[in-house]
Amino acid sequence: MTFRLHAPSLFKRQAIRLAALLAAVLVAAAPGAAADVKVIHQLGIGDGANTVGILPGGKDVEATGPSAMYMGEDGKLYVLDQINGRILSMDADNPQAVPKEMKLPDNLEPNDLVSVKNQLYVWDGQVHAVNAAPGNGGTTLEARAVGDVDDVTRSAFAQMGSQTPSSDEDVLNTAGRSLNTSTFDTPIKSTLQSRALGAINVDVLPRKDGKSAVVELRPDSDPLQVNRADVKVKDKLGVLEVLDVTVKGDVFIFTEDVPPAGKGSATYVARYSSRGKLVSIYDMPISPDQLASKRFVTISPGGSVLFLKSDATGVAIVELKGRRPANQTLEPPKVKVAASEPTDLGPGIDSDIVTAVRPNSRLGAIRMGLAFEGLKWTVSPKNYGADPDPTCTGFADRTRRPWYLSGKVGQEVRGVPYCWGCFGTILQFKRNVERGMLAGNICTKNDPRRDVAGVDCSAFVSACWGLSHQYTTQDIPSITEPLQNPWDLKPGDALNKAGSHVMLFVKFTPDRKVEVLESSTGGCNGRVCRNVYPLSVLLARGYKPVRYKALTD
Repeated sequence: MTFRLHAPSLFKRQAIRLAALLAAVLVAAAPGAAADVKVIHQLGIGDGANTVGILPGGKDVEATGPSAMYMGEDGKLYVLDQINGRILSMDADNPQAVPKEMKLPDNLEPNDLVSVKNQLYVWDGQVHAVNAAPGNGGTTLEARAVGDVDDVTRSAFAQMGSQTPSSDEDVLNTAGRSLNTSTFDTPIKSTLQSRALGAINVDVLPRKDGKSAVVELRPDSDPLQVNRADVKVKDKLGVLEVLDVTVKGDVFIFTEDVPPAGKGSATYVARYSSRGKLVSIYDMPISPDQLASKRFVTISPGGSVLFLKSDATGVAIVELKGRRPANQTLEPPKVKVAASEPTDLGPGIDSDIVTAVRPNSRLGAIRMGLAFEGLKWTVSPKNYGADPDPTCTGFADRTRRPWYLSGKVGQEVRGVPYCWGCFGTILQFKRNVERGMLAGNICTKNDPRRDVAGVDCSAFVSACWGLSHQYTTQDIPSITEPLQNPWDLKPGDALNKAGSHVMLFVKFTPDRKVEVLESSTGGCNGRVCRNVYPLSVLLARGYKPVRYKALTD
């Protein structure tokens, strides 16, 4: 049975208004994107009008920029400019207008945002509702932590991996046993706030073939009415998330195809009609220079697919052009964008050198990673350092101190801080902070400091592998073997982008995302934390699955 969609007049007006808007804007190519896109808004680098904050990358450091984009039901487009501590609001009726700036509270460093029923929420490991503070014209926001998060909001954040990681017990159980990922047959349930029908219950039912699933949508208002879409990819199905149902009844599904061969992974938004027919495919133009945006795609009320294209030169919000499918299977595009040239790693390190302090196992590596992520310690005045904190060289208003430590003198915090160029065991970190050493350093353009305690991304992975000294992301290929099949990743393996960043692989989630442990300035607010990502997005951005040769099962 299929259900009929009756769009309220409000949604019709929004759809017509946005369609007229998109037809009127200038067609241009976005930086690094394919030519068949339409630029909706261009943002430069800075902290003023029509700009966003972008921090350049360096050795073992990813460049960071706006981490999320979302279009609300009211047609307003929101961009999370977390480097400048603000949310930008853009009027869909006037794309040339200067975005409205809404300043976030100083103690809030989110990396994702959504709008549910015209209420803005942000994510920093938990959900916060943000609203305009009274009496300031809406230019400053106040935040309230949401303890009991409803299913709609929770599902909206989980679409792109902003979800509570697995329990430590579940992670250790996974690391201690063999994991078979030949099929993912766990049904996935979520709740979607659609444009036309309000709340919709979504069931994703994977098939045993590993490459297809049935998606069933039931509106809360009439659970007996069902809309079905049969989603099938060419090789192996990865993430499958329903993004929206428009006023016309079209269903937009974020889908990834990650072949076991490891090459040719593809990320799409697939558009299905209300009768379940695949009508259009939107290829995500993700490339190795794409910044680490958590939420880079959103659907407009009129059914346009908008992509947040960001690199070191700035940000372009573009409308993607769909292509017609040859059949009802999500086939990769015939012409692929050429991948970036591989990084020259130089002579590297002799892989025959014994690098481990002690023989290590996968379970041991995960235990060590969880110890870095879960360590609770109290920040002393000496750990915190002077105020104002020294400003980093080459950055505007960026200071040494990791964001998660801001204002935490005398308080207990969780996680070992990020420290660029630092290496050490967790025991050494505890001893260093107990004797009053500074904690953390996110100045990634200054010379690395030796008077600060913490770990950077490669130091963290090196410590988890039990190595006697730090191996950088450029050195890691010399002591690891590449995995041709990314689905062969096991707990304790890594996803490495030479010269940029490395993450310790923890497990595949039931909805086929990857859970990782990492030490990061952006995604972790300057500490070791756990994160969840779509696998195809990491592969498209240049990450390689690797296995440390001395790690035992």
